Amino acid sequence: MNIKNKEDIIQLIQADEWMMDVLKTAQTLHLPDWWICAGFVRSKIWDELHGYKQRTSTPDIDFIYFDESNLDEAVEKKLEDQLRSINPSLPWSVKNEARMHLIDHTAPYSSSIDAISKFPETATALGVSLDEQQQIIFTAPCGIDDVISMRVCPTPIFKETEQRMRVYEARVKKKNWIAKWPKIKVSSIIVTDEPSLQQENQR
Repeated sequence: MNIKNKEDIIQLIQADEWMMDVLKTAQTLHLPDWWICAGFVRSKIWDELHGYKQRTSTPDIDFIYFDESNLDEAVEKKLEDQLRSINPSLPWSVKNEARMHLIDHTAPYSSSIDAISKFPETATALGVSLDEQQQIIFTAPCGIDDVISMRVCPTPIFKETEQRMRVYEARVKKKNWIAKWPKIKVSSIIVTDEPSLQQENQR
């Protein structure tokens, strides 16, 4: 499949029974402003562009939502347990983006999409959800040019400071995506030390 636009990405996901099952499972929790994001979407696109017949495994399924009324981290763990009770085979990771600015050391996010726009890489700043008719809603606040061109670049907020660029650089090095998808191109800088990866396990 030649992926040129958001409609092509939506069509790609709609045709994937496994991905649709994940989305429908997530929808059963009825959480506010919820999305399945990051590698769940990016990996599917890169698998398709590499012509892979088998799905590349993902370490977790990033399920985010936005609820300012309850910032207790324990709630996220309970939600993960609920999801595992429905589908125990999936590596669910649930995060309330209304509290994640405390972990990411940024200004408070205004919504889940705002949080997605501040993920480390543009190719990771993607999310999908379902509406009440179970139609796919797709968001790419940093655009889709980089992901469909198989470029790994920092998002605008990560370009703002040297410290964030060091986090980006160390994260990309650790993830080593090029070993799985050799056609991708990584935009990087040279760093001399390893930062504390505040967002390493979040995306």
